[in-house]
Order: sequence, then structure tokens, then C-alpha cells
Amino acid sequence: MAAAARINCSSVQNTLCFLNPLQCYSLNSKASHLRTHLHFRRKLLSSSSSRRAVFCTTVTNINGGEAEAEPIVLTTPLYYVNAPPHMGSAYTTIAADAIARFQRLLGNKVVFVTGTDEHGEKIAAAAAANGSSPREHCDVISQAYKNLWKDLDIAYDKFIRTTDSKHEAIVKEFYSRVLANGDIYRADYEGLYCINCEEYKDEKELLGNNCCPTHLKPCVPRKEDNYFFALSKYESFLEDTLTQNPDFVKPSFRLNEVQSWIKSGLRDFSISRASVDWGIPVPNDSKQTIYVWFDALLGYISALSEDTEEPNLENAISSGWPATLHLIGKDILRFHAVYWPAMLMSARLDLPKMVFGHGFLTKDGMKMGKSLGNTIEPNDLVNKFGSDAVRYFFLREVEFGGDGDYSEDRFINTVNAHLANTIGNLLNRTLGLLKKNCQSTLVVDSSIAAEGTRFVEDVEKLVKKARVHYENLLLSSACEAVLEIGNAGNLYMDERAPWSLFRQGGAAAESAAKDLVIILETMRIIAIALSPVAPSLCWRIYSQLGFTKDQFDAVTWSETKWGGLKGGQVMAQPKPVFARIENQAEAENVVGAAKKVVKRK
Repeated sequence: MAAAARINCSSVQNTLCFLNPLQCYSLNSKASHLRTHLHFRRKLLSSSSSRRAVFCTTVTNINGGEAEAEPIVLTTPLYYVNAPPHMGSAYTTIAADAIARFQRLLGNKVVFVTGTDEHGEKIAAAAAANGSSPREHCDVISQAYKNLWKDLDIAYDKFIRTTDSKHEAIVKEFYSRVLANGDIYRADYEGLYCINCEEYKDEKELLGNNCCPTHLKPCVPRKEDNYFFALSKYESFLEDTLTQNPDFVKPSFRLNEVQSWIKSGLRDFSISRASVDWGIPVPNDSKQTIYVWFDALLGYISALSEDTEEPNLENAISSGWPATLHLIGKDILRFHAVYWPAMLMSARLDLPKMVFGHGFLTKDGMKMGKSLGNTIEPNDLVNKFGSDAVRYFFLREVEFGGDGDYSEDRFINTVNAHLANTIGNLLNRTLGLLKKNCQSTLVVDSSIAAEGTRFVEDVEKLVKKARVHYENLLLSSACEAVLEIGNAGNLYMDERAPWSLFRQGGAAAESAAKDLVIILETMRIIAIALSPVAPSLCWRIYSQLGFTKDQFDAVTWSETKWGGLKGGQVMAQPKPVFARIENQAEAENVVGAAKKVVKRK
């Protein structure tokens, strides 16, 4: 599948300016290949080679520290609306939301972008199959995404639809800019086309019977007269970018994959379709529509455009571009780490600072996807188990960057052990003892209660550990660190046995009252540290500690410092913050056993 033509890139080698993806700093770890510290630095590179670009010299630290006016722009993919959302889409968005919430806790301005990709052949076909127009179909599915994000406590800032008028205006302007740069040409193209991927495939990457390795369906021969983007022109620029800025693509093994693609040679790709009516018309040829990926990638920029201003590249770029972090699934890595940077280079726009490709969620060892028909319905999971359980399980049990498998038994066991037992039960029994022995009132400040103990030091170490993991996008490890705080609290409670000390009375009872303050201060810290992952659960914890919703919403990471609870504070009445999930099989066994006992009697 050789491209019809290639264009020499020497004319832009000395003028191309783009953003240097920022350097990351990480700690030594067995999981260092997944560790990605969001601390970025832009630096001026040597101009000794004509193939090197000129870079900016400003500094950005998005993990706290120096005050920084530059917003953190975090994006999910724009999800394709050929079918309702599945758990793979939800997983990316849950992870992005946790990262965004953590950055807000640090006091950073965050612009969290998500949305829907609504053009292309598959959309028109799905609409026709349902007996609706493409626009009606897109309206229904796009709203389904918004509804699911609400149910999953996703706090996004921008939701872009590629059918929005402002998006179309920006796509046309971007296309015209690339065309003016000499990077778009017209040619015939013939090859094997995967309708589900919406792209032509090399025969060498296909399975038997010309099947797509992702969708396991045969690709179809197709010949078209299209417009092409001169991707090959930017091959050396992309190589230099990745060599000088290895943190542009994360985890590191994804970088190796991208570098392998580039070294094997890049082919120009078709950016229009003559056979697809449902799309944005090509500015210089109304008989063709713009290729869905060339269209959808611009959504990351058009989303930044304010509805009250003229929709153009200049206004959108000034509202926060370049993106700090693109979170994507590994199946669309090529589009984001090869096509997208080259397109931006051609348009003389800054590159995103990082592209992070996470793994697949699997069921029965296979990737979950709408095209494969083996998805887990996220609405069913949320309705059955609640948003906190769903968010916690997938962030805790899947190492971010790698693949992860789902089973209901593992889901229930994990959530019960961690959220219901370690965290929920600790809070409930502590508040019960406080109500029984202290009228639900704290006897002293938490800072005074912990004097002379090593417990505070242990908790503070775990808080720092959790922060480092959040910063490095090690979301599973961050959950684990917070859970360790809960384990430490349970161990302290069991060792001190305050229920026994209360029975002794006198000094022992006074000591027991202080112990309860220590445990409740621990719960306050957990409520903050786990809030990026399980925000509703953490609000319930915070409210039982006597705080208002406004106080919870205004909390910052700095308040994980020991000493937030004060003497005289009145706690709420004890009430379980997370109900244990009953395993259906276990429940049926219990009922069956009970019936047998009754029958014998």
C-alpha cells in the first residue's frame, strides 16, 4: 500500500516550531516503566541540526510548588458514537477524572476535556440500521455518554461534539492552514480498508483472510480519489522529537512501539472520503468529506473555544493549548503519537506535552469493544454496585498503562474488603464508640491526641507516598497507599482496644477517648486522599465527621496534614458509608442452607 506521492520536507526544516514535550521525573520502582511524573519543563534545544525545531523556554510544574497561570488541559478520546458507551470508554474517563480531581486538590486550574466523535461511515450505517438520521442518532448516543458520566461522578469541564458548529469552523481553518503549507495533495488510492478502524491497512499487519487484528473482521478492497496528508514529510521530525523527548509517549514500552512504526517508514494517508456523505465538507472540494480522524483530533482544540467568542484557531489555542495530557487506549496510539503531532507541525501549532496509552480491559481474555460484541455494560455495573465501587475497582485492580481483566467475583471481593471493611467498618465502629462513650464529641484536638505516638509519622509517610503515586499516574499504587492508611488505623484500633479501656474508667477511659480522635483524624485524611478515586464515598465520610458539603468541595491536598479535627467537634450519628455487596451465589447458598434447617425442624 504505497502512497501515491511524497513531498520533500526540506522547505520546512528550518522554520518548523513546536512544543518540546516536557521532561518527567520518576522514582526508582519495579513499576518504573509505567511511572510518569507530571512535572514538565520546556527547554531550548540546540539548533546545530536543521532537522531540529526551536522550543520555548518557559517552565511548568503541574504538581504543586510554584504558582502557575497555565492551565492543565487533560483529555480523553472523543468517543465514537456508533454504539452506546462501553466499559472501556468508561475506564479511560474514570482515570482522567481521578487525575483531574487530584490536580484540583493541588490547587491547579484544570480543563478536563471529553466528548464524542460523530462523523464517518460507521455512524451513518448505525443510524440507518436504527431507522434514524445520523444527526438524531448522534444526539441520542452523545446524551448517553453524558448521562453515564454523571452517574460515574465524572466532573469534566468541556464536552465537545464534532457536529458542533464551532468544531466544524476550526477543522476547516486547520485544513486550510495545512493545505497552504503544501502538505495536502490529491491522488488515487487503492488498498484494504477496515470499516471499524476507519483506516486503510497494510497487508503485513493483517491476520488470515485479511482480517483486522483489532476487530477480527475482514478488510475490504477499496479504491478512491482522495486528498492526502504528506505524513512522510515529517518522519525525521517525529524521530527527533521522540529521541529528544522520550516522555512524549508513555508508558515507555508504548514509546518503543511508536518509534518502531516511524523507523519502518511512514506513508502519507488519505484525509478525505468521496464515498462518505456524513462528515465535514472538504473546504476546496464539496464533493468530499474530511476523514474522521483528521476531523476528530481537532476536537481537543475546538473544545477549548468559548461559546461566546469567534470559533477560530487563535481563540481556541489561547484558551489552554497545548494539552498537558492526552489519555487514550493503546489501539489509537498511532493516530495520537504519529498522525496528530505531524498534523500540528504542519499547521505550526504546539504539540501536546504527553500522550499516555493505557491498556485494554478484557473479558475472558479478549479486549472489550463495541465491534466485538463482548462489552460489559457500565450502566448495569453502576446501577448494581454504585459509582464508588466501579471507580475504585478499575483504578485499584488495573495497573494503569497495562491490560486488566474483569470478573464479578473479584470485583465484589475487592470492593468489600477495601471499601466496606477496611475503610467503612473502621469509621462506623469508631463513631459508635464515640457516641456511646463521648456523646459523639471529640474530647481534644487531633494534634494533641496524637502527642507521643509514632502513628502520625506513619500516616504522613503514607500520604506522601500516595501523592507521589498520583503524580506519576500510578493510580493503582495510590489506592494501595491510601488503603495502607486504613490498615494502619485498624491495627491501631485493635492494639489499643479502646472499648476495653472505656470499661476501666479513669485515665484509661481518657486515653481511649483520645484514641478515637486519632482514628477519626485518620479517616478525615483518607477522605481527602481517596477523593480523586471515590468522591461520593469520601464525601459521605467527611459528612459523618461533621463537615458540610461546601467544606468538602473546598478541601485541598494540603489538608491531609495531621491536625484537622478539633476538640469539641460533634460527629454525625454512625451510619454505614459503604454497604457490603452480597455475592449472589453466596446469598443463594445461605438461603438454601436456611431452608434445609427449617425443613429438618
